[in-house]
Amino acid sequence: MHVINSTLSFLHNFAFYYPFVMAYLWMLGAIYYRVKWENKIKRKIDDPPILDLEPPVSILVPCHNEGNNVLDTVEFLLNQDYSDFEVIAINDGSTDNTGELLDQLESKHEHLRVIHLASNQGKAMALKAATLLAKSEYLLCVDGDALLDKHATRWMIRHFVKRPDVGAVTGNPRIRNRTGILGKIQVGEFSAIIGLIKRAQRIYGRVFTASGVIVAFRKTALHEIGYWNNDMVTEDIDISWRLQLNHWQIFFEPNALCWILMPETLSGLFRQRVRWAQGGGETFFRHFKHLFQWQSRRMWPIMLEYMTSVLWSYTILTVAVIWIVQQFYSISDLVLVEGLLPGWAGTILIFTAIFQFTVSVIIDSRFENNLHRNIFWMIWFPMSYWMINMTATVVGFPKAILTKRGQRATWTSPDRGLHQ
Repeated sequence: MHVINSTLSFLHNFAFYYPFVMAYLWMLGAIYYRVKWENKIKRKIDDPPILDLEPPVSILVPCHNEGNNVLDTVEFLLNQDYSDFEVIAINDGSTDNTGELLDQLESKHEHLRVIHLASNQGKAMALKAATLLAKSEYLLCVDGDALLDKHATRWMIRHFVKRPDVGAVTGNPRIRNRTGILGKIQVGEFSAIIGLIKRAQRIYGRVFTASGVIVAFRKTALHEIGYWNNDMVTEDIDISWRLQLNHWQIFFEPNALCWILMPETLSGLFRQRVRWAQGGGETFFRHFKHLFQWQSRRMWPIMLEYMTSVLWSYTILTVAVIWIVQQFYSISDLVLVEGLLPGWAGTILIFTAIFQFTVSVIIDSRFENNLHRNIFWMIWFPMSYWMINMTATVVGFPKAILTKRGQRATWTSPDRGLHQ
């Protein structure tokens, strides 16, 4: 009886203090990153460093049924403040008017080339096809519904020019649609969670993923690892791990802004997060045997963080099930889960969330001057973030185990949110 109660007590404490510990780990890492790297750049976002040489850049835009967004996306890309670039748009078997719109744009802009794939081949194949046709060593990949800041290319390319070991640079996605409650909450998530995580992970030298919505690559690095795998549901996580396992660096460039559309319905958001969770699981299992090799030791913090997060998700599920069972059945004195959220621990988590929000606003306010206006919605992000991700992991992780290897991952049209 004592052993069972001790075990339950440990699970209960782990369930509610893991987010607490991670919040402070991310905050401390982000603050250190800000002081060590960001503060050294005495320039504004709209005044990127001048490069002695601006090497040619190919901007790749994979599109599938992006008729409502592709015009704005391509126009923003063609407006890049960069001397030598081309834009390659890939129409990957779209069934709407995406192909027609891209052809119209191509006839007007000499910097734009369009590739048409007859059927839905998936984002990985679309990127691979464009890469093989690209003229440049440096590739900047943007989703077909994203708006890239005109200075982003120079901010990202500077890392490749400065360091030959940089294989990829991930940019700074910002939420574009904020008309719904979920959109407003995700403003807090991307600032107070994702932004802090990217900075903290760079402190120990590796990142979990270079966000596929805005990322630049060195073609030499991609060629060395064999480009993107066609059978991964999230090609960005997989390519990030493979680059780093082959000793290429991935940098985070917070000044490279990219405005993106995110789901603003619960069903759309849940499907997206399940796909992310499944993709993380697929990547983990695909590279599991390589992670424990000594030459992969710099990936160990990322691996540990991932494994702990999965364990936490199933711990929360276990605690919740025990608590629900207790409401209907008395199991002597063996099982005592007093509540799903202890009073004083809940208070600490609330203050931690407010502190985390404050840190994120201080760090990210130079990217969005009105970030503080979302404070009412942003303070709800910890509960929504942790609960949605816990549920998504519980559903997505088994899907990663059951997914057949070699089955091509193709496009599905996501929830684009409620936008004006």
